[in-house]
Amino acid sequence: MDIPVDIRLEMYDGMVRARYFEQRAHDLFMQGLVKGTTHLGLGQEAVAAGFAVAMRPGDMSYCTYRGHNHTLLRGAPMDALMGELMGRSNGICEGKGGSMHLTDISKGAMGSYAIVGAHLPVAAGAAWAAQLRGTDQVSVCFFGDGTTNIGAFHEAVNIAAVWDLPVIFVCENNLYMEYTAISEVIAVDHPAADRAAAYGLEGIIVDGNDADAVYEAAVAAYERARAGDGPSLIEALTYRHKGHSRADPGKYRPDEEVEEWLKRDPIDIYRERLLSLGVTEEILNEIEAKALAEVDAATEASKNAPPPDTAVLLTDVWADGGSSWRN
Repeated sequence: MDIPVDIRLEMYDGMVRARYFEQRAHDLFMQGLVKGTTHLGLGQEAVAAGFAVAMRPGDMSYCTYRGHNHTLLRGAPMDALMGELMGRSNGICEGKGGSMHLTDISKGAMGSYAIVGAHLPVAAGAAWAAQLRGTDQVSVCFFGDGTTNIGAFHEAVNIAAVWDLPVIFVCENNLYMEYTAISEVIAVDHPAADRAAAYGLEGIIVDGNDADAVYEAAVAAYERARAGDGPSLIEALTYRHKGHSRADPGKYRPDEEVEEWLKRDPIDIYRERLLSLGVTEEILNEIEAKALAEVDAATEASKNAPPPDTAVLLTDVWADGGSSWRN
């Protein structure tokens, strides 16, 4: 596929913004300003960028608690995301959801799900609704390699295949399900792709650290879904630079393995590719400087925002928006 330069620059911009945002989130956590824990997607930015750029505005994204990158690159305001991580009133969920529940319905970011595998049936259900309404919306569901051992994964993929639902299941295989190597608990080499045949689907494997490869796979899957040809199951091979969460130093991973994957940093790879294609250092430096300025502004806006008022405590909890029905 001949990917236009403007699309490539959009993906680079997205990866850089996501990287700087999460690096700042890490720093703020160490300062005690981020509430709860965080699950960073440092090193996995190419998956989020490739799919986000290929999406249309009406499409819907569902992701895990490692969902900062996906929510940000769907267009959620960075200051509102930073505020949510810091538990401030300017947060995208008014400071009540935190890192693991980022949501912006207006941008098609349909939520981060803290329960492993819980969002796959939800994404399939949204795709079914789109199919019934006759829209061309596509649901995209991101999940980790460990999710492929959860019953909800098999149930959702199966019903999506049976009903030809417009949904794309994307396994971000970073080789580890929390603290355990996925290779130790599955009988196949590829936890998602090698199981695709059981549901009549093609097993698609892509280099999750190559934004171009991800983008090409995403475009093909979107076209398939919009044409009424059913779901896709894509396994993107990638690697998280940090531990599972901020409580995890990640020492169970061999040092040489970490070193090798760090050499395959998706942003470094893509920067070199853009330079080889004739994009100037000046353009890339400008993208990076703009992203850093955005992170700085989001940080200051969130630091200066007050904590949520207690009046919002019982809002957005029940279907009617309040708790009056309990009385």
